[in-house]
Amino acid sequence: MDHEPTISRDQGRTAGRGRLRGLGRDALVASICGSVVALMVGASYAAVPFYNWFCRATGFNGTTQVATSAPAAGPIARKIAVRFDSNVAPGLPWKFEPEQNEIEVNIGQVVTVFYTVTNQAARTTAGQAAYNVAPLTVGSYFQKINCFCFTEQTMAPGEKREMPVVFYVDPSIADDHENDGLNTITLSYTFYPVRDPVVKPLASGEDDKRKGNL
Repeated sequence: MDHEPTISRDQGRTAGRGRLRGLGRDALVASICGSVVALMVGASYAAVPFYNWFCRATGFNGTTQVATSAPAAGPIARKIAVRFDSNVAPGLPWKFEPEQNEIEVNIGQVVTVFYTVTNQAARTTAGQAAYNVAPLTVGSYFQKINCFCFTEQTMAPGEKREMPVVFYVDPSIADDHENDGLNTITLSYTFYPVRDPVVKPLASGEDDKRKGNL
């Protein structure tokens, strides 16, 4: 007569411990995943100030330079195309776009361009912009005199605003033979949401002006 296989007590204990270890591993993986998600959410709000500090400290990722005036040498004959890119991070109900997608300028020529921002929400919202320049190697030659980046922008419901960027490409780039074949530079901005913005009163008639901040 055939007998059904039996499981000893020791085998049962071993199997039980195996299941417990499996559950423990699952709980550990779930805990790690939850922590990563929480870290990513927190990092999205800290991205702008951290990016600002890191890039200013290291010159990383095509960080541009800050100038106070036009270059002493003046423009040169060589021309270069500058493209303008705009992005809005999730959670910020803004429409953000450049007034021109691309322009051609003389190297050393001081240029003013505008980005347009519209708050599409029925409530006041706030954001901050980070930026970079591509190719990354030209960041040291891209000089900004005026820019709205890294400054909190608070927008009333439905408000539309034009924000200037004043810049030039340093003529010393012509002496850098690694950039002899460079024809195009891309300036890219991304607006990130700001939590708990500080609402500032608008001065009379301010809505009629083109605004931007250093």
